[in-house]
Amino acid sequence: MNNNVFNPAAMQPVSTQTWSNGRHPVRCVKVIAETHDVRTFCFSADQPMLFFFKPGQFVTLELEINGEPVMRSYTISSAPSVPYSFSLTIKRVPGGKVSNWLHDHLKEGDTLAVHGPVGNFNAMDFPAEKVLFLSGGVGITPVMSMARWFFDTNGNVDMVFVHSARTPKDIIFHRELRHMASRISNFKLHLICERYEIGETWAGYRGYLSQAMLELIAPDYQEREVFCCGPTPYMKAVKHLLQTNGFDLNRYHEEAFGPTPADIQEEVREQNSEALALDAQPSEEHCKIEFSESGKSVAIAPSETIHSAAAKLGLHIPKACGMGICGTCKVLKKSGEVEMEHNGGITDEDLAEGYILSCCSKPLTDVVVEF
Repeated sequence: MNNNVFNPAAMQPVSTQTWSNGRHPVRCVKVIAETHDVRTFCFSADQPMLFFFKPGQFVTLELEINGEPVMRSYTISSAPSVPYSFSLTIKRVPGGKVSNWLHDHLKEGDTLAVHGPVGNFNAMDFPAEKVLFLSGGVGITPVMSMARWFFDTNGNVDMVFVHSARTPKDIIFHRELRHMASRISNFKLHLICERYEIGETWAGYRGYLSQAMLELIAPDYQEREVFCCGPTPYMKAVKHLLQTNGFDLNRYHEEAFGPTPADIQEEVREQNSEALALDAQPSEEHCKIEFSESGKSVAIAPSETIHSAAAKLGLHIPKACGMGICGTCKVLKKSGEVEMEHNGGITDEDLAEGYILSCCSKPLTDVVVEF
């Protein structure tokens, strides 16, 4: 009998849920100290789930801090090539309400809800044979996800990975980056440290990324797709450097969430002070926004958003980015017309079904929302 004959009956189907943009309960299964002030939090679902996403995308955490709901968006640092879990790498920052709380309180076994994944800043939507990853500080997380994806899947992509840190001890994923560079020829690693401290040795680039440095690191940078993430001054400097040299900015991509509200409940309280009476009748210039599940309605000006209408009534629609990126504030529009200027936080399928992002939708007519 030939034991090498393929037997289709031996193949058992696997029934596994797949991640999609929405709200998902997850459990923290591991906490890893990356540097003295950076930790990676690893999550999985209690029931097996494939966490597939586009490398570079982010999720929004739904948390409760001091008894109040808080939402924050963080880039996924892991790659979808390891599909049964995902990781967020978060830096402790002075005065960082959420990041510091996560460092101090989130531990293995804890559960929370995440929204996503979403984001236009990703490697799949901008395929290229040659890429240049530029990152500063904890901005390494989305480009690390992209690099891990190409590394794990043996992608035929010529990668130049340039990371800037304050000191050698602040380099996130240092050992893994060096391992990747040692394993494949299409991954070139260049690390830049602003300075090094007493007792440290450093033989790499020092100072800040400059044109001369970039030309040494990637003399063919004009031919590459560029993915950049880091502090705002870093990204501005990189973009200015490229613009000055005539780089085609259609091939330049950067990650930016915009500021996230520090406290949604505080926002609601402030806006409640200006709430209109529930039976307020819309004037000729205003549109009536009705929330069908709560039975409340309010008249707002065409320049106001559906989200602000909800807040005036004391209704809390979860929101994180406020720019139509994260998708957290998605609601179903049952009737009426809105003008929505989003930044990739909603899919074509959701739009076809009537969903809108309340943070960036302004009424054109009276609107009824399911909330």
